[in-house]
Amino acid sequence: MTTYFTGDTHFGHAGMLSERMGRPRSFSSPEAMDEYMVSSWNNRIRKDDRVFHLGDFAYGCSQKHASGIFDRLNGHRTLLRGNHEARGERLPWEGGVHDVLRISIQDRGMPAPVALWLSHYAHVTWPDAQRGRLHLYGHSHGAIPATARSCDVGVDVWGFRPVTLPEISELLADVAAREAGGTVCAALAEAA
Repeated sequence: MTTYFTGDTHFGHAGMLSERMGRPRSFSSPEAMDEYMVSSWNNRIRKDDRVFHLGDFAYGCSQKHASGIFDRLNGHRTLLRGNHEARGERLPWEGGVHDVLRISIQDRGMPAPVALWLSHYAHVTWPDAQRGRLHLYGHSHGAIPATARSCDVGVDVWGFRPVTLPEISELLADVAAREAGGTVCAALAEAA
């Protein structure tokens, strides 16, 4: 079993393709967008994998459409409630529907558990942040840059596919290295 994270799929939402969006999605239609995301999801996720969806599963479509998409997706799924969940929270999420979750994940091959704080919304701080707990969120559609301890796991950031903790850890390590570089530069400038 592998654990995946995703968010802001907005299945069925034609507005995601509109120029009014800060970052419009470049699909020819909502149907093309949905099919691409379903394919990307199922190409990565097996039936026994675990998926945390960090909000805004479907929007601007019928409940029947949202249910039809949901039924096609692999994995044991848990929803973190987004601000567009009129349809999403009525689906049969095996792991339930939550506002926030404090969990630890240790998939096969991981040397130690990774402590996480999951929410649809980005937080400035969160429980145990000072003890190394990472924060994963959605909602911003890539508008909030990652830090060394937190990042957006929404589809707009990750090529319209769910991501694993090793992929997230790689991004956070890159950000940490850039942040440390800036700290070193500032310290050198101050010393000069």
